[in-house]
Amino acid sequence: MKKNFSKVIGFVRYDMWRRTTTEIDTWYKRLGYIVARTIALVVRGFTSKNLNDKANSLTFSLIFAVVPILAMIVAVAKVFGVVDIIQNQLNASFLGETNMVPTIMEMVDRYLETAQGGVFIGVGILILLWAVYSFFQSVETAFNRIWNVQKSRSILRQVTTYIAIVVFIPVLIVCSAGINIFLHTTIESTIEISALHEFFHTSGVKFLQFVLVWLLFTVMYIAVPNTKVKFMSALIPGILMGTLFQLLQMLSVYLIAMLSRTSIVYGAFATIPILMTWLQYTSLLILIGAQMAYAIQNNEEFEYEQDLNTMSRRYKDFIMLYLLSVIIKRFEADESPLTAHELAVRDHLPIRLVNRLLSRMVETGLLREVFTENEEERRYQPALDTHKISVGMVIDRIDAQGTELFLQDPSEEMVNFWENYTKMKEKDTTLNQILVNEL
Repeated sequence: MKKNFSKVIGFVRYDMWRRTTTEIDTWYKRLGYIVARTIALVVRGFTSKNLNDKANSLTFSLIFAVVPILAMIVAVAKVFGVVDIIQNQLNASFLGETNMVPTIMEMVDRYLETAQGGVFIGVGILILLWAVYSFFQSVETAFNRIWNVQKSRSILRQVTTYIAIVVFIPVLIVCSAGINIFLHTTIESTIEISALHEFFHTSGVKFLQFVLVWLLFTVMYIAVPNTKVKFMSALIPGILMGTLFQLLQMLSVYLIAMLSRTSIVYGAFATIPILMTWLQYTSLLILIGAQMAYAIQNNEEFEYEQDLNTMSRRYKDFIMLYLLSVIIKRFEADESPLTAHELAVRDHLPIRLVNRLLSRMVETGLLREVFTENEEERRYQPALDTHKISVGMVIDRIDAQGTELFLQDPSEEMVNFWENYTKMKEKDTTLNQILVNEL
């Protein structure tokens, strides 16, 4: 039993990452590897990136932002004349079971009146926008950390993105309500038996609610991080986390219904602990979904991860010289240049290593990046005369990359050693053979 457990641990930590997805011949094995790696990366991210603590912080921000966000949604709904639809949707959600919707709508109306009656023109609107902006900025910061993005959007791009999301929500709700009415009318005209009619109508409404949440989560995972997120990378966690969100709502509704019959101590306050817990786990689901989107999109980046961390200098130089020779040979044969991904697939290399080595050769002037028409992905060509690129030149350029001779007061012995070392390297003729001719 202990031996089998050790094998499982070894597979999860090492063996699972020592195969590139292009090496796996069958689609179901490839899918199994991707799923297993994604789960491992989500679990690792949950602990290493402190998602639970981030969820606590996000919950705190959400508490203060609920009314301003709803105020923005209602304001947009009033422009389109669909306030009743928004209110009906709120009543059908978890908040409707807490009997808080009338109170929230009253607070929203007061908030909008305050915004319209600010002491200075536009001050109330600015306060409302700032509350919404602060919440979404905290969400973007959490997402950017998950995606390892160091730089946030500009303030202008942040404001336009956040407003677009807020406007998208009521539009999506109205579309959902319209489809629901269409299905209801269609079912009524085609099904006469009341039991079947009720079943299909109820199922259709619930399914549309799920689809609505799936779309909201997917759009959030695409739009909020300051990086390009692929649609499928966002759709899968959007569906999964959206489904869990709906199930969490159902569980919360059940607990509230149960507490309303049995609560004696808390009375009207019985729903508050459940509401706070719901907000906490909703925030956690959102962050786990973001981590899953990152894991799906960057699955290949973690191939051979442990080996790359302990990789020898000699083997790294060997792979770099090999990649450069492939690029030179294709260039001399007048063949189209390859992307980093194509180079990685060609020899089953880990994409992270290929990207690192190509970036280093671009920085040292050995390669240049080119873009073909209608393509966003970079391709690589030699930046020098290929008949002058020798093994020694490549190694020297890589060795010399970075700062040197920065010590303020080196000893005379150290200076002499440096001079002898550089002269020794210049005299070494064993590396001065042309790369593509000799290797």
